[in-house]
Amino acid sequence: MCLIAVAVDAHPRWRFVLAGNRDEFHVRPTAAAGFLDGDEATYGGRDLQAGGGWLQVARDGRVATVTNVRLGRAESSPRSRGALVADFVAGTSTASPYLDALQPVASEYGRFNLLLWDGAAHYASNHPAHGARTLAPGVHALSNADLDTPWPKTEALRVAMTRWLTGADRRTPREGGDLLEPLFEALADPYEAPDAMLPDTGVCLEWERRLSAAFIRGADYGTRASTVVLVGDDGLWFEERSFGPGAMPAGRRGRWLARR
Repeated sequence: MCLIAVAVDAHPRWRFVLAGNRDEFHVRPTAAAGFLDGDEATYGGRDLQAGGGWLQVARDGRVATVTNVRLGRAESSPRSRGALVADFVAGTSTASPYLDALQPVASEYGRFNLLLWDGAAHYASNHPAHGARTLAPGVHALSNADLDTPWPKTEALRVAMTRWLTGADRRTPREGGDLLEPLFEALADPYEAPDAMLPDTGVCLEWERRLSAAFIRGADYGTRASTVVLVGDDGLWFEERSFGPGAMPAGRRGRWLARR
């Protein structure tokens, strides 16, 4: 993922809410969201090039998602950060022991920001050094810098998430077809920030402008999936909308996973 907002214990029905966009080169082979194992215990998208994924969930309510840390220079690492997502949801560990075990090898992964949910929300990164912490209740936003860095698009998505929470709608998406539309509308925002508000992440100005949009349109690189996840005590809802080159819609999937 490259843009994420999460709401932690801030809604009367959903203990954890996530809205995010995955931005990637369109040539990178990808499998749309689906079940990841034979007994339908895990669900999410899959990266078919390096393995792993960018956002996956387990039927027991655990969630994992990752972004890269953008520094404007290439990196070469022996381990793919997408494996952090897949390994967590495929296992049975809760977040704290998982992150403890990650610490000795965190530097072997590409630069990452990792968000985990296991009944509490956890954030970890390996840049500039490995660190992890539990998140306080409320709304948090993340892109390709440290958690809650106030980039224009992270702040816009934070506001949209906060506004959505004020409705405190207790319906599930199956009961109310428009329930998630305000979040998907925020994820679809193509607005590019003015130059004076752009971060300096080491890429050229043209790319800083392009990457400042929540939804990136392009023939070569762009937003490939917008996803909303709702986690309650009885199960979770995962909805993904996919896009091809030029932001052409490429399908949508919604799935309820009852809690086991």
